[in-house]
Amino acid sequence: MYGRFCAARCNCLRPARSSGFSDENPDDSTGAVSVERRYLPIYAPCIAVIAAMGFGLLAGLHVSAAQAQDLVSTSVRVIDGDTLKINGETLRLHGIDAPELAQKCITSTGKTWACGQQSKAHLKSLTDNSTIRCTRRERDAYDRIVSICYVGKTDLNADMVRSGQALAFAKYSADYTAQEAKAAAQKTGVWSGYFERPWDYRASKWQAANQHAPKGCPIKGNISKAGRIYHTPWSAHYARTRINEAAGERWFCSEEEAIAAGWRAPASS
Repeated sequence: MYGRFCAARCNCLRPARSSGFSDENPDDSTGAVSVERRYLPIYAPCIAVIAAMGFGLLAGLHVSAAQAQDLVSTSVRVIDGDTLKINGETLRLHGIDAPELAQKCITSTGKTWACGQQSKAHLKSLTDNSTIRCTRRERDAYDRIVSICYVGKTDLNADMVRSGQALAFAKYSADYTAQEAKAAAQKTGVWSGYFERPWDYRASKWQAANQHAPKGCPIKGNISKAGRIYHTPWSAHYARTRINEAAGERWFCSEEEAIAAGWRAPASS
């Protein structure tokens, strides 16, 4: 295909005619013109065309490869308001941070409500009985795939923030700050009352637990029938989890340390 194109467009398949001495090679007493000097100037336009086509083809292959990495499934398990399990992989929704499962918020009338559980329920309502497609961005320090997920044309990350069920995680991305501003203005979801931002909630829980943990390492590495499970201070099961170091259970200073040692996060944190 490329040869016919070049022959038609570049005239690069017809050799140059030469007889006698040549200005291209004045020292050649045989009258022969070197192959390089006879053909390269003529082939140059064709080579440029082929190179351009090649780069275009490679670019197309790159896009296709990226698309092929999308995770698509009709079987989705919602862990919390910003975490999913698909095809055995844990996905963290890009650019957002939802209330922790154990987190409570306060309504404008002063009543406490389970905003963390509500956030999970909202994400579940978006994904139930639907085909979900998640575009990978990167892997984070906890081996989760950071993704933007869709049901049809709906960006689930954006919907969670727009509905006030999660916040824009502006520390890492400004992608959903506009949706957050709209939710705040409309007093939707957590914005309808009073709440602690998820990152502040985790920090306060960490600080409180740190005062009673050995060596200032408050993550509990528990061993049960479900395996080696670690519980962070903001985990729903943290308070009732007891550590028996004689049985091999232990404390960790970070989630990365726990994962490296072979522990995993609970199915619902």
